[in-house]
Amino acid sequence: MQFMIMMIPAVYRDDRKLDENFVPGPDKVQEMGRFNEELSKQVELLSLNGLHPLSKGARVSFSKGKTSVTDGPFVEVKEVLGGYWLVEADSKEQLVRLMQKCPAEGGDVIEIRQVFSAEDFAITQ
Repeated sequence: MQFMIMMIPAVYRDDRKLDENFVPGPDKVQEMGRFNEELSKQVELLSLNGLHPLSKGARVSFSKGKTSVTDGPFVEVKEVLGGYWLVEADSKEQLVRLMQKCPAEGGDVIEIRQVFSAEDFAITQ
């Protein structure tokens, strides 16, 4: 089964002052690299990356058949994706156990979601 695991850093959550240019320091990046190396021994890592700061992003919004584009940073954001892992794993429970070892900061949140497969949308007749 494939899963998308999303990191929502505390720096982008709750009522904290928004740091639109937040980038983790080199020590944190190295620590996460070691974690990812260990993770790859337990599950198949299909893709993983950190994401550039909010100031470099854009949002496309849809309303009543029209679109609008907002360049970052996004003032009203309460939670922002900081990075992700796309993995092949045996179960959600396996990933919950493994992600509890992630070198996350206090207040960070990790969300684990199973990816729909083509079979999930198969139409039977």
